[in-house]
Amino acid sequence: MEIDFDPYGSDFIEDPYPELARIREATPIFVKPGNGDGKPVWYLTRHREVHRSLRDRRIGRLNHSSVDREEWGLPPLNPELRPFHELEHSSMVWKEGPDHTRIRGLVAGAFRPKRIAALASRITGHADRLLDIAIEKGSIDIVTEYAAPLSVRVIAEMIGAPTSDSLLMLGWSHRITQMYEHNATADDARRAVKASVEFSSYCADLIEQRRICPADDLITELCNAKSDEGIMSDQEIVSMMITLLNAGHEASVNTLANGMLGFMGAPDQWRRLTSGEVTPGAAVEEILRWDAALQVFDRWVLVDDFEVAGELIPKYQRVTLLLGSANRDPNRYHNPDDLDVGRDDKSHVSFGGGIHKCVGAPLARLELEIALARLVARCPELELVELPKRPPKKFVLRGFPSLKLAIV
Repeated sequence: MEIDFDPYGSDFIEDPYPELARIREATPIFVKPGNGDGKPVWYLTRHREVHRSLRDRRIGRLNHSSVDREEWGLPPLNPELRPFHELEHSSMVWKEGPDHTRIRGLVAGAFRPKRIAALASRITGHADRLLDIAIEKGSIDIVTEYAAPLSVRVIAEMIGAPTSDSLLMLGWSHRITQMYEHNATADDARRAVKASVEFSSYCADLIEQRRICPADDLITELCNAKSDEGIMSDQEIVSMMITLLNAGHEASVNTLANGMLGFMGAPDQWRRLTSGEVTPGAAVEEILRWDAALQVFDRWVLVDDFEVAGELIPKYQRVTLLLGSANRDPNRYHNPDDLDVGRDDKSHVSFGGGIHKCVGAPLARLELEIALARLVARCPELELVELPKRPPKKFVLRGFPSLKLAIV
């Protein structure tokens, strides 16, 4: 079926959901020409197919640094991008099979339920300190003055990086994650490569320091982690540290910003929170679903023929799962376009699924729940100062650079 789909059109960037609804109703799958490599891209639009495909081992991630690109029908990698690809693709996010299992097993210990729960008081303290400043001022920028500094501080402390370097790390993170967009430019690539080199060197120095002076942090734990499957290389540790910062920061910050804008447009739902009718934990699941911070997840066919939604997709072709569309599927959710904080449904696909389900999801949920709970408790009366604008080049990662609210 021929589908008109431009995810970087200005109207789509501002609100993709009417267009996604039109496409989702028309078809569960469609194909478009690829961007730059000449290969077609198959898009899945509905919850059923997206949910199943996240768990289907016949499709997987494309590790640009290790695959035979000629066999896959891909052009050679630009050697100037090698620092970026080596950094990104040493992470388990881009690996399959034994390497993925080995790294995930070594990292999973850092996200044990008891360890995550122990962070609650620290997260609450950081949130309250940020809100003290905002309440004194009478206004708050949910992104720059609350969600971002809270998130990066929590991740930095967990990793073992100095919190005084937060702005430096945020800058590197933003330049690297711009490459996740399907419309990344040559200038974006140059900035991402520079950030990759600088961020890698920074993390390598931290690893060297922890080998001399161990501490109670993730760097030390990963340096010492061993399993029957092996250990992590220094490059894998660097990549994992950066992945956790990038993914953890982008997911929690953008989710809270998207959710708070939703509440400003649905004050009855905000009152359900401030009145105590609905818990912050339940509301977090709904804002994760309602306006997903990560809109797509790419996988590649690893078998000769992969059938989904009645279509046979050849080996080595890309399948793009439209997570934001799946989360608004009326065949799965009643009145899916409504923000309903009492829905309390964890079937959304905002954290992915299968072996690539976000390993940091428990931390993201805790951080979001506490950040929202402290806002509800201390700033129950909030008003939108001005309607924020979406960044024009951001579709894959959906959020705002700023969201200003008045504390009434």
